Amino acid sequence: MSHKNSVIESIKKRYSCRTFDAKPLEDALVKKLQDYIETINAKAKIKARFICISNSEGDETPVKLGTYGMISGATNYIVGICEKDEKNYVDFGYLFEEIILFATENNLQTCWLGGTFNRDEFTQKCNLTENEYIAIVSPYGMKKKSPRLFETAVRALVGANNRKPFSEIFFENDLTTPLSEKVAGDYLTPLEMVRLSPSASNKQPCRVIKNQDGFNFYLKRTKNYPTGLFDMQKNDIGIAMCHFELTSNELSLKGHWEIISGANEFKDLEYITTWVEDLNENLKS
Repeated sequence: MSHKNSVIESIKKRYSCRTFDAKPLEDALVKKLQDYIETINAKAKIKARFICISNSEGDETPVKLGTYGMISGATNYIVGICEKDEKNYVDFGYLFEEIILFATENNLQTCWLGGTFNRDEFTQKCNLTENEYIAIVSPYGMKKKSPRLFETAVRALVGANNRKPFSEIFFENDLTTPLSEKVAGDYLTPLEMVRLSPSASNKQPCRVIKNQDGFNFYLKRTKNYPTGLFDMQKNDIGIAMCHFELTSNELSLKGHWEIISGANEFKDLEYITTWVEDLNENLKS
């Protein structure tokens, strides 16, 4: 999916905003986001869909949309809806992050919410089928100039501004050798954008091991992290993959995702997929 502006800049600019200006958004901006979401829905190969809902004044069926005090001032939300038998949480996260980055590109603030919202209230608003459920929501809008003290406290609590160092996420051949900048080569920036990926409770479960096959993406699960109907940590891997591929595209680094048969398994890591470089294409560019 092409972006008019730099994806790298959008990734750097995005942050989890919890305090919004309640003033209505311009209709043209809302429609622009809705149109983009329709392109995401049209290309989705999983049984999921994304919609925009609003709880602003003048809505024909106003329904309270509760976020347990985590979000203030938001009247507009992006809602990610999944069918109950769909298990491809990685692709779901990838697609939702494409929407988040598009919103960021258009100067809209967002915040991933996987559990801190009232599902019953949101469900009333979304016209779900019997086989669907709400997996993720995100408010979107303009940030309030003076954030609440609560927002500052929450960001500090989850370490929102902190990211694991490069050497704890990226490796060469196995988990004993941190990936050097020299070996990362042209992919240093795509990997750095992976490091900046948002994740549930900022657990950063993505690990990448470079070997002769390419860049192998793994999930390192957080011990005792709750798992329910929706796998949040696989969703996090999808976000990381989105950052990696869109950044690679922006830098004209050609490659594709491939499941490598017999990919090395490591204790406590779940293999997801591999980014295989299209070396001939990269030599042409």
